[in-house]
Amino acid sequence: MQSDNVVVSEEAQPNSERAPEPDQPEITIPKPENASERDRLVKEKAEIQDLLQRRQAEFENYRRRVERERGELLEFASMDTVKALLPVLDDFERGLKMEGGGKEYSRGMELIYQRLYETLRKLGLEPISSEVAVFNPHIHHAVEMVDTKDHADQTILEEYQRGYYFKGRLLRPAMVKVAVNP
Repeated sequence: MQSDNVVVSEEAQPNSERAPEPDQPEITIPKPENASERDRLVKEKAEIQDLLQRRQAEFENYRRRVERERGELLEFASMDTVKALLPVLDDFERGLKMEGGGKEYSRGMELIYQRLYETLRKLGLEPISSEVAVFNPHIHHAVEMVDTKDHADQTILEEYQRGYYFKGRLLRPAMVKVAVNP
């Protein structure tokens, strides 16, 4: 006689008879006993959902802020380099105002100055207009104030050093001499 012993694998056993796997915690959801318990659980669920939505919104705002700051950093990364080159540009301007050294030398200096200036303009350097005749403390630095009645109050008499913007931001204020009425 042969016995008909049937071996049932673990996969074929019903879920209720299966033991929980040791590395995964068993999650039990309590069933509410009464209406007050159910209402408490509904309120708790709403609070958790609200908290989740707030955290998601905070994270999205953080992500946008970091992205904006990264873009600004890349846009203005060359600002320090351009600022370091401004004294060289100033020296060229002063050198071009001086006479001497021959015509060819002066022409060579002028070409080098123009090339440097155009390169910096392409990067975003913009001079502060010297046509502005009235002193503006946001874009001018008064290094000398002269008492005079020949000119209107707060009129710029002379520009000692040109000021510059870099991509719309003030890079260096212009150094000026300002008329002051007593």
